[in-house]
Amino acid sequence: MRIAVFGTGGTGGYLGALLSRSANQVSMIARGENLKAIQAIGLRVESTKGDFVVRPAQVTSVPAEIGTVDTVIVAVKAWQVPEAAQAIVPLVGPDTAVVALQNGVDAPTQLADVLGEKHVMIGLLILRSFRISPGCFRHTFDSDPNLQIGEFDNRPSQRAEDLASVFRAAGLSVAIPPDIRASLWEKFCWACYSAGIPTVSRSPMGIWRQQPELRRMAEEAGLEAAAIAKANGVIVPEGFIDRFRHMTDNLAPTAKPSMQDDIMNGRPSELESWNGAAVRLGLECGVDTPVNSFIYHCLLPLEMKARGQVEFD
Repeated sequence: MRIAVFGTGGTGGYLGALLSRSANQVSMIARGENLKAIQAIGLRVESTKGDFVVRPAQVTSVPAEIGTVDTVIVAVKAWQVPEAAQAIVPLVGPDTAVVALQNGVDAPTQLADVLGEKHVMIGLLILRSFRISPGCFRHTFDSDPNLQIGEFDNRPSQRAEDLASVFRAAGLSVAIPPDIRASLWEKFCWACYSAGIPTVSRSPMGIWRQQPELRRMAEEAGLEAAAIAKANGVIVPEGFIDRFRHMTDNLAPTAKPSMQDDIMNGRPSELESWNGAAVRLGLECGVDTPVNSFIYHCLLPLEMKARGQVEFD
């Protein structure tokens, strides 16, 4: 399959490496030092499943140099999707699938607004991979399934089956749920539940999950997100809070969400797409979000600082 991976952070770099290793024709869209490193020495992966190095078929910062492909994997951060949607246009032919892998619930619609609904697929990826140096990625965590995938409008499709097969051949566990939108919103509930409280409290999983009040606040943040989903006509699968509790208790004590890692290190984060989106969407549909509002407004000054909008020590 001809695949373009747009974005070579932790997710895009790791997926690009897996797909290249399994004999797909993979093109990587990268920039800066990452671009230079991948062009020079390929994609290097340090993984719990074994280290390896691969060379993608093409590495460039100019999508038009690649031309149309079968599948585009959009692996940029959530706030970068509107810009990425415009840049992806030269990659999209009549039958190209464009897979949104972002956290939050906005990215599929943002892509569809530019590229058309028929091209957009929703992907829900749960693994932990991050870039440790230009062209080098470390993979540390998997779930089962790693990836859920489906069409923007929830219809069954052969291309979803074909793409699932490609990802399975690359080494991922893949499922095609009956309602990808419900799964998308459940992951959004998980993001609101699992990211905000540890970031506000500056504590890893093993610390905050031992505090009953922090756990209660995290659960309330997830329940607020589920109420917003219901107001938008989506029912999050029953028992999701119990699943979140189980996941919380089984993650490594040192685990931290990417939002926490970004904010604590002074980098722009996905705050606006997670707890911030819960506040925004709650206002739009009339759902109160007191816990998400507390989280969002506590973290907003640090987010603004990371984006150069304010200055303080």
